[in-house]
Amino acid sequence: MADEIVVGVSASATALVAVRWAARLARERHLPVMLVHAGQDAGALARAVSVAEGEGVGVRAESSEQSVVPLLLEWSRVARMLVLGASGRSSAVARHTRSPALTVAARAGCPVVVVRGGCRPGPVVVGVDGSEAGERAVGLAFDEAARRDVPLVALHASSDAEYRTATAPAMRPVEWEPRREDDRRPLSERLAGWRERYPEVVLERIVVRDRPRHHLLRWSERAHLVVVGTRGRAGLPGMVLGSTSRTLAQRAGCPVMVVPPR
Repeated sequence: MADEIVVGVSASATALVAVRWAARLARERHLPVMLVHAGQDAGALARAVSVAEGEGVGVRAESSEQSVVPLLLEWSRVARMLVLGASGRSSAVARHTRSPALTVAARAGCPVVVVRGGCRPGPVVVGVDGSEAGERAVGLAFDEAARRDVPLVALHASSDAEYRTATAPAMRPVEWEPRREDDRRPLSERLAGWRERYPEVVLERIVVRDRPRHHLLRWSERAHLVVVGTRGRAGLPGMVLGSTSRTLAQRAGCPVMVVPPR
């Protein structure tokens, strides 16, 4: 694996936001930046190089005649991290289309950060689901929180049910309270090893009843970074992304790191 942060470049304004985000991260971690561009728009690549160099990092750049998705997937096999700008399309449209960012995030060989929203101070938030990709996401979230010296919020959903449309008996607190410790136990077990490895990280554990995407979206409005796996426990082969990671990549209020299985 190369010690580079690779950034996908296009002519959009969101791509330059992603370049700046990646360059600042690379500067903090003493890593070089590789800018890759599909197409013949030399101006877009030149602007991206200027933005990255302005952050004081070493920059390489490459333009290719390959289409964007194969190019980025190829680079994802050797990059430490792949950074992409968010799609400029509305969420209503994006929910029914396969944007390059969503397609690449689903199939990449390294973690993919989709830069959305504001880059504000705040915790790192991770969705914990017990999947292979989710386990790797937890490890990277601890590492990101430690590097940034911020708290880590670990959120786990005890059910995939949609409680906003559930029947009234399913929502009665009397049925939830006796199970609370049972619901918290799997989360504590999944975090235990990472907690020992990163004792300096201030950790907050949260267990919710319904689908995690609603809660992660709310947290994204005050988080520095949200970390999720490509697919949760309900993920199906052939899906572009799991519903949680797809929703966050389209609608989150902060950058989202989508982590593949090993």
